Amino acid sequence: MHRDTMANIGQDEDFDAARKKAEKLGAKKVFIEDLRSEFVQEFIWPSVQANAVYEDRYLLGTSIARPCIARRQVQIARREGAQYVSHGATGKGNDQVRFELTCYALYPEVQIIAPWRIPEFYSRFRGRTDLMEYAEKHGIPVPVTPKAPWSMDANLMHISYESGVLENPKNHAPSDLYQMTRNPEDSPSEADVLEIAFAKGVPVRVTHVKEGKSKDTPLEIFCYLNEIGGKHGVGRIDIVENRFIGMKSRGIYETPGGTILLHAHLDIETFTMDREVRKIKQSLGIKFSELIYNGFWYSPECEFVRHCIDKSQENVEGRVQLSVFKGQVYILGRESPKSLYNEELVSMDVQGDYDPCDASGFIKINAVRLREHNRLQGAAQKKL
Repeated sequence: MHRDTMANIGQDEDFDAARKKAEKLGAKKVFIEDLRSEFVQEFIWPSVQANAVYEDRYLLGTSIARPCIARRQVQIARREGAQYVSHGATGKGNDQVRFELTCYALYPEVQIIAPWRIPEFYSRFRGRTDLMEYAEKHGIPVPVTPKAPWSMDANLMHISYESGVLENPKNHAPSDLYQMTRNPEDSPSEADVLEIAFAKGVPVRVTHVKEGKSKDTPLEIFCYLNEIGGKHGVGRIDIVENRFIGMKSRGIYETPGGTILLHAHLDIETFTMDREVRKIKQSLGIKFSELIYNGFWYSPECEFVRHCIDKSQENVEGRVQLSVFKGQVYILGRESPKSLYNEELVSMDVQGDYDPCDASGFIKINAVRLREHNRLQGAAQKKL
């Protein structure tokens, strides 16, 4: 018996129409699951704590969503006694890996049907054009059209665009491609100033300073940041990235709320975290980002890294004020009861509990290695 599962993770979708479509195509049961709150709290928030960015630019919106979706698919499959699950990810992408590693981690006995890896399927449908023609012939509505020949993935975190006309990395993105953010050139001429309060590294409140409007639940906070960021065109990137399976791909992403939070969290974290702890935590953040991207959310190493990052966030608490304007996020100020910033100690106008004479020995000790390097280089030059 065919059962269809669909996750609501914040995409703009007509779920009633999706249910009817699934039933028309033969589904005996249709599960439409609202996962938005758990997506924010259990997946986006840990990524905010980690400052998770893949290859320095990608905020992992699609990657983070896959274990959230697959987990619920497995839960339903177990409950329904289903031995098989299926997905529509292509045989060249990352998503097939992300979905299936999650399924096998949580339901080891499951068997997976992946049409894009079945020769009879990919020989019949060689690309999106063949699929679009088949859908049109059989009256199946699809979002991809000849006027918008690219694929997109949307959720609360972001919208991604790839394939079709975007596969040539030289081609500029069409101006009508973006759906989540306004063109910065057309954004308001007045900035929105926000205050974001953090506790243990996650946002607990966002307040519009001028309007006095506040949001304090995870889902409301993230949706509001998306609204403000989208209004000002924040979070657009166009990149070529390295897929886990070994090829490079071009992706265009818009991540308005996530970009605002990255700037704010980086600021309050640096303000409250010990320097040497932060160095270690930064390296863990890079590892965490790779694990998410490659589909290993439910792996022992990712669980360990998440635990370490969560531990590092115990004192990441306080408020950050920032300005959102014309595609940019500008930090304006911050305060925290757990700040490691000592205004008197760092002041150029107050001596404080610091003796400048101590710096002489500090510098000389650190110069020993450099002097020895110079001596060695000099000896080598004389031999020449």
